[in-house]
Formats: sequence, C-alpha cells, structure tokens
Amino acid sequence: MDVVQILLQSVLFTRIQDENIEGLLSCLKARTSTFPKEYTIIDEGEYTDEMGIILSGSANIVRHDFWGNRTVVANLGVADSFAETIACTQLPSEVVVITCEPTTVLFLNIHQVITTCQRGCVHHQGLIENMVRLLSQKNLELMKKMNHITKRSTREKLLSYLSEEAKKRSSRTFTIPFDRQQLADYLCVERSAMSSELSKMRSEGLLEYQKSTFTLYEEE
Repeated sequence: MDVVQILLQSVLFTRIQDENIEGLLSCLKARTSTFPKEYTIIDEGEYTDEMGIILSGSANIVRHDFWGNRTVVANLGVADSFAETIACTQLPSEVVVITCEPTTVLFLNIHQVITTCQRGCVHHQGLIENMVRLLSQKNLELMKKMNHITKRSTREKLLSYLSEEAKKRSSRTFTIPFDRQQLADYLCVERSAMSSELSKMRSEGLLEYQKSTFTLYEEE
C-alpha cells in the first residue's frame, strides 16, 4: 500500500507535494490501524481527538434514533475522511462509523492538523486551508443528501440519488456503494417499498440494475 499516493487523493492533502507528506505525517502524530468487517471504529457517545482517512476498504457513517432505527449518513471509500467535526469540537459523537469490509485507517491528531506547526513547517498552512475546504465539502455532501431525502415519494428519492450518482461518474451505468438495505437506510425509506419501486421502474424501462450496478435510460 502506497500511503502517500492515497493521501494525494484526499482533500486534506490537496496541492501538497508528495515529497513533503511523510514529514507532515510525523508532525501530525499519524498512526494506522486495521479493522475487520462490521467493526465499530467510533461509537455514539465517544470522544476523539483524531480524524481518520481510509487507506483501504470502506465504512459507513450511521445514525440511530431513540427507537434504534438507523440512517446511513454517508459511505466512506479510499482517501475519504471522517470524525473531523467531532474531533474539532470535542463533543461526543452522535453517529457510528462502522466498517463494511476489512479496512485500514490513518489517524491524525486534530490539534496538530489545525494549528501552526511549532517547527515552522511551511506546508502546514496549506494543510489548515485544506481542512476548511474539506469541512465545506462535507457540508455540501450533506446538502445533496437532504435534497434526496426531502423528495415526496420513494420514487423521487431514488431518481434524485441515482441521477446524482450518474452525473458524478459521467456515465449512465454506475455502481453505488450501498446494498439494498443500506440504500434504504440512506434514503430513509422502507426497503420493501424501495424494492417494489425499483421493480416498477425497471418494468417501465426507466432503469436496469444488477445488485449494486445501475443503468439509467431516458424517458421516451
């Protein structure tokens, strides 16, 4: 695993030269950990002073309500980060971060990330600017999700999400990071109702799907 090349894909390390990353990792008190499938990296109510970046594998950010109903807030893949906000605010986590498969995470001390390096590291200012950009990007992603889940019907929610995924990949055929239950949890709908709506849309020629791979067709 080439950690530097993975980090170059992360928003946090945008415009930072690869030869400078290893030195920065030392400043940021970086450490790596590997977790098995369905492992809870961060649980509700926990505190942390570290943010994480996925080096391999994937994870979901999940929220549970009072009755135990779950909502998938986001899916994390390689080079995606998590826990920035709770680490910065030092408030207890309101979500769970759970692995979808065996996953390796790079942890960075948040205080070291957002404060100027005592050694006068010239690249640290860029890191702080990138953190602001990263938090802004996370906010935009939450706004996109709100756009999906505030649609009136299950069909509208599905079409909103699938359309966004197609545009993101510039292709009518694409693979989403969720299985059926996770997709239902993400869109805040019942799985049975969602599966029924997908079948209807397939019979109407709006889309085709095989497991998590979808193809969208234009309406005639």
